[in-house]
Formats: sequence, structure tokens, C-alpha cells
Amino acid sequence: MVSSSHEALHRIFQQDPGLFARAARNLGVAFPPPISSTELSTDLTETQPLERRVDTLLRMDTEDGSFLLAVESQGEPDGRKPASWAYYLSYVYAKYRIPPVLLVVCADRGTAEWAARQVDIGPPQWPALTLRPLVLGPDDVPVIDSPAEAARDIPLTVLSAALHRRDPDADAILNALAKALKGLSADDESTAGTFIELMEQGLGKTPAADIWRHLMAVDLSFFQSETAQKLRAEGRAEGRAEGQAQGQAQGQGRGLLILLGHRGIEVSEADRERIVGCGDPEVLTLWFERALTATSMAEVFAAGGETGPAE
Repeated sequence: MVSSSHEALHRIFQQDPGLFARAARNLGVAFPPPISSTELSTDLTETQPLERRVDTLLRMDTEDGSFLLAVESQGEPDGRKPASWAYYLSYVYAKYRIPPVLLVVCADRGTAEWAARQVDIGPPQWPALTLRPLVLGPDDVPVIDSPAEAARDIPLTVLSAALHRRDPDADAILNALAKALKGLSADDESTAGTFIELMEQGLGKTPAADIWRHLMAVDLSFFQSETAQKLRAEGRAEGRAEGQAQGQAQGQGRGLLILLGHRGIEVSEADRERIVGCGDPEVLTLWFERALTATSMAEVFAAGGETGPAE
């Protein structure tokens, strides 16, 4: 079954086709930025009953000519894929008569290394075809942890966070992205909502996804995205069952503990009880913001927030 994180790693190129040229520079390959792009049908099915679909297919028109960009999101090595990819490229070239490029996006380093291998198709004496995908993995996209840098290229920051979702840098990227999105004007609310949804999809079922959900609830609640609406609905349901303020505080406390665990900060039993026992959403928000950069619980509980012991 196709996962939402799989979808995000290729859909981001639909949202911003120019991202391909910017990201490919990290691979040492210079593509001109598109003047225009056209999303093409991903259905590569023949008349025989065999369905084949590429994840994303874009026609990229540049000053130097046109090419087709086929984007595949790959979660793990699969020995059947090189043959499928070769078929995709041959089919779209035969159909559109435009040179194709295959981009494989992998959030796993081992899978990225596997996908980057050149594959010769044919006998060793004379391979008829050679498959050479471009591959973007965690080591091919920089960590963007500055809000200013994130604001300059939000799509690349979304891709950076999705590819580094299991790395210690994930929380810093997400914090920078949240601040960049918060700085968008009201006219960009729809665009911001799209990137918020893509980001949640791209993080999959990782601790970083919980951090992102909490950041949205704290800093991005003014965006009317599907995820924000879902969070508010969950909050209302929890509020009816346990009291709105109490439910909010409990959710914030869980998010804070997840963040601390993800960042490798040691949390004693007393610290845990203090967080769980805190019923003030504003104090928990302050602790969460500090935890994004803190190196110890002493920094999280620094003077300026609630300092007394848990009741």
C-alpha cells in the first residue's frame, strides 16, 4: 500500500517544478530552471491488461529545450524496479518524443545508495540499455535550519525535512519551516496549507511527525489546512471528555516528552512528573519552544516559566 510519506516525496515536485533544478545542483548536475511546466498523465498502461504508473510525470520547458521529469519515491530496495524504470523511460520517450530524466527520491540512505547504481540491461558483451537515475537522498539535500533560509525556499525546506525526518536535525528544520510559514502573508494561506499537508505526509510515522503536529497546533493554528482542522476537532473531542484546558495541556505535555526523547535530552522521573503535572498550556508552550534548542532539562526549565514543583 502506498504511504502518505511516499506521496509527499514526489508531490512536492508537482507543487514547485522548479525545485528539481535547485535540488539537482546538490548532485553536481545543472538543469536550467523551467520557464513553464505541464503535469502529464502518470498512467503508462498498455492495451494489454497490465497497469504501470510512474509517481509523478512533468514536462519541463526551459530556454535550452524541453525534457520529461519522471519522479519516483522509493522506500526500500526492490530488485524489480530497475526494469520498471527502464520501461517508464522508454514508454514516455516513445509516446512524447521528448528526452526523459528519472529522479528517484529516497528518505533512507541505504535505499538511496542502492537506487543510484547504474544498471546495464542486456548481455555483458553489449548492454542494449543503461539506466542512470538521478537520486536525492538525505545526504544530497542540505539541512535547512535557518528560518531566513527556509523562507527563501519553502519547497526545498519541506524536501529537506522529509529526507532528514529520522535525523537529529529534523526538529531544527521543522522549527525553521514553521517560522517561515508563519511569516507568509494572509494571501498565501492556501499555499501554506498545501505545504503543511505535504510536510505531515512526508514525515510518515516518525517522532518528527509528532513534533510537526505540535508546532502546527502552537504556531500555525491560524492556517485553515485539513490537518489544522483535524487537530482542532481532536482538541474539541478531548475537551468534551476531559475539559478543554486539561486536554490541551495533556496533549502539549505528550508532545514535549516526544520532542525531548527525539533530541536525546535525559528526562528524569521528577522532570517527567513535572511536565505531566503542569496544567498551564502557556508554560508548556514555553518549555516546548526552549526544548527545540536546549541541551538539558535545566535549560528547558530556566527562570521565566513555571518553576515550582508539580502538585
